[in-house]
Amino acid sequence: MKLIHIASALALSAVIGAPAFAQEIDRPECVAPAKPGGGFDLTCRIAQQGLEKQFDGPMEVTFLPGGIGAVAINLFNTTRTDDPNAIVAFSSGSLLNMAIGKYGQWGADDVRFLATAGTDYGAVIVRADSPYQSLDDLMADLEKDPGSVVMGAGGSVGSQDWMKAAILLKSKELDPRKMRYVAFDGGGDAIAGLLGGSIQVYFGDVGEMVSHLGTGEMRILAAMSPERLPAPFNDIATAKELGYDAEWPIVRGFYMGKDVPDAAYDKWVEAFNAAYGTEEWSKLVKDKGLLPLNLSGQEMDADMKKRVERMTGIAKEAGLIQ
Repeated sequence: MKLIHIASALALSAVIGAPAFAQEIDRPECVAPAKPGGGFDLTCRIAQQGLEKQFDGPMEVTFLPGGIGAVAINLFNTTRTDDPNAIVAFSSGSLLNMAIGKYGQWGADDVRFLATAGTDYGAVIVRADSPYQSLDDLMADLEKDPGSVVMGAGGSVGSQDWMKAAILLKSKELDPRKMRYVAFDGGGDAIAGLLGGSIQVYFGDVGEMVSHLGTGEMRILAAMSPERLPAPFNDIATAKELGYDAEWPIVRGFYMGKDVPDAAYDKWVEAFNAAYGTEEWSKLVKDKGLLPLNLSGQEMDADMKKRVERMTGIAKEAGLIQ
């Protein structure tokens, strides 16, 4: 009996001394549904660094490119629907894909939205040696001939990145269907295309430029935010202040499989909520070029589903869906 009591005490001690999230989440993983270097990679790095104190071991980041998130959402609706260890990065572009049916049969009701990483904004980006020194320079050529400039981004026609370009053209009553647009499988490929010269303008996100602007290889002509962003982007003019009614806010966050046990989902929510209250999280989000947006759990899940509903309405007005 004494041995049993000792064993029980040791077991209890191990449980008490274990990290708060170890029991349901023993192999934390963030899936970035694209190749390295783009916005999904950035989103997973925030989770990896921001939650490192919440788990017993380091979070793994894996890359699953294909269909700007289509391969990932299919995987988490077939073989990994109840995986308690994995979270998947998404953005407003993912929500748009759900809204217009780009993910086939999978939509907003087929995932459990978990938590946000922060918010971001669209950006009009060129190479450092581009002849376009300003947004006005670019728009002057587009107004003469929308097909005279090769533009591209990490998404196909109708995607979030295509919508950024389309909104900018529509601000001057230009037909987006006439623009030359090259679709890449993720922001990393699109940046490589810009630097390699296969496109002249990249419609990306402000946040993903943090690690690139210091190299001197690229310039942001305008941010698609309602007002100027804080440092290090405070010197970048907004499209709006330059006279173009073109804004595109971007939410970045994470979802899980729809059959994940409540206990595991709740532990992830606890982990994010614990991180949200720290200075380290705030600094990390800022350093990655994002603005704070701290939503988690059921509130966040409901908010994202409302966003998809709104996007569905906008897509119908734009003729992207019937």
